[in-house]
Amino acid sequence: MGPQLLEAIEQIAKEKEIDKNIIIDALEQALISAYRRNFGKESEAVKVEFDQKTGDIRVFALKEVVERLTQPEEQLSLEEAHEIDPTYELGDFHKVEVTPGDFGRVAAQTAKQIVTQKMREAERERIYNHFADREDEIMTGMVERQDARNLYVNLEGIEAVLTTHEQMPNERFGIREYIKVYVTKVDPMVKGSGASILVSRTHPGLLKRLFEIEVPEIASGEVEVKSVAREAGDRSKIAVASDEIDPVGACVGQKGARVQRIVNELNGEKIDIVRYSDDPKEYVANALSPAQVVAVYVNEPAKATIVVVPDFQLSLAIGKRGQNARLAAKLTGWKIDIKSESEAESMELKDVFLKVEPASEAVDMEAVQVEGEE
Repeated sequence: MGPQLLEAIEQIAKEKEIDKNIIIDALEQALISAYRRNFGKESEAVKVEFDQKTGDIRVFALKEVVERLTQPEEQLSLEEAHEIDPTYELGDFHKVEVTPGDFGRVAAQTAKQIVTQKMREAERERIYNHFADREDEIMTGMVERQDARNLYVNLEGIEAVLTTHEQMPNERFGIREYIKVYVTKVDPMVKGSGASILVSRTHPGLLKRLFEIEVPEIASGEVEVKSVAREAGDRSKIAVASDEIDPVGACVGQKGARVQRIVNELNGEKIDIVRYSDDPKEYVANALSPAQVVAVYVNEPAKATIVVVPDFQLSLAIGKRGQNARLAAKLTGWKIDIKSESEAESMELKDVFLKVEPASEAVDMEAVQVEGEE
């Protein structure tokens, strides 16, 4: 088995870019355990030596040189040691070959296990090193296969998992179809042959990265994405800010071209682009787009607001199943309680909240005229 084992170690070390000494050290340690398990005892001091020229494997019992023998099977007196080699000193170890006659069979089986294990570890490490800095980034991959729950996407030759929870409910992909995914996690500590790469189509980070790709002013730092709130496949809100240019206009693009490309990528998901403000009253009002806001009452300690809207805009401000208010709250980080003007008149809000007239500005994709559309 010697030459074949040497050839296998050399090949694996080259293909997987592993130092062959790492494989050999692991093999020697595993063979020690295999010897103890099959031929010796757990407490026995043994050493396995692998000849890197011939591939031969030999097992040695280690006998400690002592002044007085107490365990003859594991010790050697100093007098006996000097008869073998005058240079021995107390505490040294004398090697006695104890290689069993049929140890080659055990060694071959153990070597196969170690080589396989090292291949898996090397593959996990290779994948992890390649993808570790790709977390929170967008990658394009091809749908390779599908089962009852997951899609498996080929990313640069590595299989990534798009679970059911990370798939948009209104999307269906075919085998060999190319899709953009957001890398959420790269985990090297996974049983099996490779590291685990988890990707998403629903993560808010996907929307943010798409805007960075489509809007050069975001990539350059002229426009900053402050926050993203998303209900994937249905509606999203993104807050942007800039001290230099109109951030909303930059994100929308000429005739809505930039944001429309993102909408198309997300299969028609509606996107509200909101101007960020340090003033919570203005920020909350902007976030409730496309609804018009009459006034905002703010309770700073509770990080809560009451927003007053015209009676006829109450349902729009709240949104279908509360979606618009829910997304606005996620986007701003403020609690939002929406009241109609008629409700507000019957409440003494000024005793609890400070009223400030907001200046609302936001973009609703439903109101953006895109070139080619009527």
